[in-house]
Order: sequence, then structure tokens, then C-alpha cells
Amino acid sequence: MSDQDPPDDTLPPARGRRRLATIADVAATAGVAIGTVSRFLNGREIREANRHQIEAAIEKLSYRRNAVAAAMKTDTTHMIGLLIPTFDEFHSEMVEQLATLLRASGRALVIYCHSHDADVIHGALDFFAAQRVDALIMDGVTQARQRVEQLIREGVPIVFYNNEIPGLAADCVLVENRNASYRAVNHLIDLRHERIAVLTGELHDSSGRQRFEGFEAAMAEAGLAVDRRYIAHGTWRTNSGYELARRLMQLNKPPTAMYVSNYGMTIGVLSWLKEQGLRLPDDLSLVSFDDVALFRLYEPGITSIAQPISGIAQAITSLIEARLGDDRDAPPRTITLSCDIILRGSTRRRPASA
Repeated sequence: MSDQDPPDDTLPPARGRRRLATIADVAATAGVAIGTVSRFLNGREIREANRHQIEAAIEKLSYRRNAVAAAMKTDTTHMIGLLIPTFDEFHSEMVEQLATLLRASGRALVIYCHSHDADVIHGALDFFAAQRVDALIMDGVTQARQRVEQLIREGVPIVFYNNEIPGLAADCVLVENRNASYRAVNHLIDLRHERIAVLTGELHDSSGRQRFEGFEAAMAEAGLAVDRRYIAHGTWRTNSGYELARRLMQLNKPPTAMYVSNYGMTIGVLSWLKEQGLRLPDDLSLVSFDDVALFRLYEPGITSIAQPISGIAQAITSLIEARLGDDRDAPPRTITLSCDIILRGSTRRRPASA
């Protein structure tokens, strides 16, 4: 800097950027003390008239609270982390509902998508720790067990959804994977199907294991032997469903019915059937776990197990609110929600002659 240059603190603001309002500006505009604004921002009790004046000043000045500074003083950032595997239809709807519910309590949702990549999962957990999120919502990915356990020891409340990691002191919101699968396969058995194939998800995921166990339980109760050729281990993904459908339907005795453990693999199955000119339910009866808008529009409609996404979002929010309130030290809770089976046109009764 030359002798003619002004000192740094007298430099004009960068062109095109407006100076952000401060808490002092809000106090001056509202005609109240800075301490009163601080109490308002931290959710403490203040006079009703002062509250209205502060709210009007914040709106007028477009004041944005400095979350980092607030966290340093109160150990609270009002940010909730959400780690999801993909932005599919299920997660998109859940994200929308979670964001709405948490926003009502003054909290923001910070989302990170890991795409089933272990390195990305660990990077995401490090990111959330650095951002000092108040709590973390995530599907229970077993690859992250040690890092999640460390976060729990550091006092970060965790809520698992979809999958759990047994043995960790975390809350869970799950659905009745086993029972819903049992009911869905029973529906196929009631329609006189015996050669029933199952497309499993990843069996190291609790949801994958439980859905497969529901299939096995229904077959055993009906006295039907499980032909190992009809057990197809998938990866939850569309390309997996496509390849498994091709393999199963090219057997000498292909299955007459399929139970698919999630809608991503079901899309793959439907793609392969369409390419081969095969039709539901004439050539195959099909039931899918998960219900999405496409299944209502597909001709014929796809019989499916509908997860209660709204209920899942509400249950997660209630657990977060409790953990950040008076129940921080309460024992972990697990909330298990029931599912509906939506009957549509993708299944039919096997003729007695068959």
C-alpha cells in the first residue's frame, strides 16, 4: 500500500454490494435497546410491543442474523443437517415436508446427498460437524458407523430414518418393512402364484433385510418352497432391477409374479418388460415397495406399498424438537409407522388350469 492509499478501514464498500444491517441498526430502527433485540433473536420473552417493532425493523432492513456469531454465544445454530442417498421421488417429498415443518420452529435444513459413496458420506459428516448443526437426520448407512458414533459422543442428536444402525444411541423413524412385505407377498399367494421372485435391496441395510424376511415369512407360512433361482439380490437402483428382470424372465420356468423391494428397481423391471413387449399382469404380476406418482399413471397401475412420508417427516421433526428441548438426555426412541398396500392392476389371479 502506498503513502497515498487510504487505510483499509476507510476503503469504500465493494461496488454493487450493500452493507448488511447489524443488530445495532435493528435496535435503532425499532427504537429499543440492543439487548432487547438480542433477547428477541434468542427466543427469550420480551414485551409484545417491542416484539412487533423489532419484527418490523428486521423486515424493513432485510436483516440477516449472523448464524456463526449466534452459535458462538448460544451454542445453537438453528441448522439441522440432512444426509440423503439421492434426490428421488421419496426423498424429494420428504425434504419438502421436513423443510416446512422445521422452518415453522425457526430452523433451517442443510442437505447433503451422498450417492452411496463412502468417501462422500464421511466428507458430509465432517461438513455437518464443521457447520455445528444442532442435529442430524440421516439414513442409517453402516459404512459411517464409527464417525456417527463419534458425533453422538460429541453431543450431536442423530435421527435415523429408513435404516437403523443397531447399538448406537440415536432415535429412529422406521416403517413396518417386514410386515408390509409379508402382506404384499401374501396378496400374490392369494392370487394362486407359487413361482414368486423377490428382488431384494442391499441386505446390509436393515430395510433390505426386513423386506426380504417378510417375503420369506409369507412363503413359509403358505408352505411354498423358496426357489433360490427366484431370489435376486439387488442394489436399490434402476439398472439393478433391469438386469435382474432380464435374468429371471429368461429362466426355463420364469416366475409368474415378482415382489420388488423398492420403486427404483421396479422402474428397471418395467423398462425391461416394455422392451420385450411383455405386459402386466398378463405375462407377470408385480408388486413394488414404495408408491410414486408414476405407478398411478402407468397402464395398468402398479400395486405397491405406500410409505407414510408425511408421517415420517412429522415423527422426525417431533424427535428433533424433543432432543433440542427438555428431552436431550432421554433414552433413544424408535417410532415405527405402518404402511398401506395400494391395489392396482399389475396383479391378477392365476387360472386354476395353470
